[in-house]
Order: sequence, then structure tokens, then C-alpha cells
Amino acid sequence: MKKATQIILASAALFFIFHSCEAQKKIVLNREVDTTNDGKMLLGHQAKSQFLKEPYSQWYVQEHDDYAVDQKAIDDLKKEKLNSYGLTVVLGTWCEDSHRELPRLFKILETVGYPESKLTLIAVNRKKEAPGGEESIYNIQMVPTIIVQKYGKEIGRIVESTQSGYIERDLLEILRKDNQKKKN
Repeated sequence: MKKATQIILASAALFFIFHSCEAQKKIVLNREVDTTNDGKMLLGHQAKSQFLKEPYSQWYVQEHDDYAVDQKAIDDLKKEKLNSYGLTVVLGTWCEDSHRELPRLFKILETVGYPESKLTLIAVNRKKEAPGGEESIYNIQMVPTIIVQKYGKEIGRIVESTQSGYIERDLLEILRKDNQKKKN
């Protein structure tokens, strides 16, 4: 009986040590590398503020400021409670589609008052990889990819470019389909 208790206690101790080490892994935020072919590139988890810095601001600011949101779609996104969903965006700072779509998405999110705490940004290289493998669970084929999640489960995504020509309309379609499933 004494040996069984010792084994259980030792196992529990090892379990807690292992999990406390796992919990101590820190996410590296705002990693930037200088590449031979693409110049400066962001990789891994990023904060929105990174895109306001050079050289990213060269493409970010004008696209953000010039984009005219579809106000009806914005109002409908508020009604459909976009703020209750999580968003993960996988992008490439080397990618022209990301240069177009990311600033537009941010303008939309700012307009609906979307909380930045519910947004995850993952920058990848040309192989669609981040240094810590953060992108691997999302099966990324093209960037940008905007993934809409409810309770951590993917309910839809926008890949590379929109179907409707407007991110806000495509997001609205994803939310409406999700809300329709709930009603059925």
C-alpha cells in the first residue's frame, strides 16, 4: 500500500512539473526578420501596432485609410454579434493579397468595435510557416486566411480574397450561416 501511494505521489509530481514547464512556454510577439529576397518580414504572433511601423506602414496606412466600408454590412455584423466570435488571421507581410485585405479587415473591426483581445495575428514566410509552428493547426494553403471561430471551433474562413468583394459581407455570410444552424 505504501509503494502504491509513493508511485501515485511521484506520478502526480511529474505531471505537475511537466505541465508547469509547458505553461511557462512564452509566445514570442512581434518577431521580425531581415530576409535577402523580401527585406523585412514579420513572423509568428503579431500585434496590430506592428503594421503601423516601417516598412509595413507603406502598404498598410493608405489601404486602411482609403477603404470605404459597406455600412449596411457593418450594421448587420453588429446585429449578428461579430464581437462574440474569435478571429485568427494568417498572413504574409510579403504578400500583396495580405497588403490589401489586412488593412481593410482592421478598418472593419475598428468600425464594429471588435475587441483586439479576440484577434490572433500569425505572420508566415513564403512556405506558409511561422517559427513556432503556430499556423500548423489551421492547414493554411494561401494567405491571407481569416478564420472565424466560435468557442474555439472554426465555423468559416475567407481565403486569399473575398467572394463578394467585401470582407464585411463575407464575414456576415459566415455568421448568418452559423446562426441559421443554431435555429435549425
